[in-house]
Amino acid sequence: MRRSARPLTGTAPAGDVEVEPSSAVPGGQVTVRTAACVDGGSASGDAGAVGAGSLSLAPGPHERDATGRFRVPPSAQPGTYEITATCTGSGWWVTGDPVVSPASGRPGVHPRGSVKTGVGGALGPDPVQTAAGVAALAVAAAGGTWLLHRRARGDGI
Repeated sequence: MRRSARPLTGTAPAGDVEVEPSSAVPGGQVTVRTAACVDGGSASGDAGAVGAGSLSLAPGPHERDATGRFRVPPSAQPGTYEITATCTGSGWWVTGDPVVSPASGRPGVHPRGSVKTGVGGALGPDPVQTAAGVAALAVAAAGGTWLLHRRARGDGI
């Protein structure tokens, strides 16, 4: 009976993948870091679950952790995605789970302006148009009141 050789893979004993920020928005950059690769080794990462493809993780000049970055695609849907990294040489693999939040634009920036709903608003974007509209309503109300008063007295129209 012949046995075929299989590579041994498994979870690395040194930990998981750290993902910063843990909650990212579509279009945002994510940093992936792991200390699982022994002796400051490098790793290949897979962010395909979120649609970002593969990435390389390598230690910086003064650190032992292997670090890499990817950008969350603008088309990414909100949810939790698994990111994996496989250490070069040892074959150990580790995972992390970043969360993609709904797109909210830039932090601290709130929308401004009016919404075109077709219904109108209490205050439009132009104060001159608002004043003209109020004046037209006042003239119409005064004219209607005068006509109703004449009709009630029997003066006719």
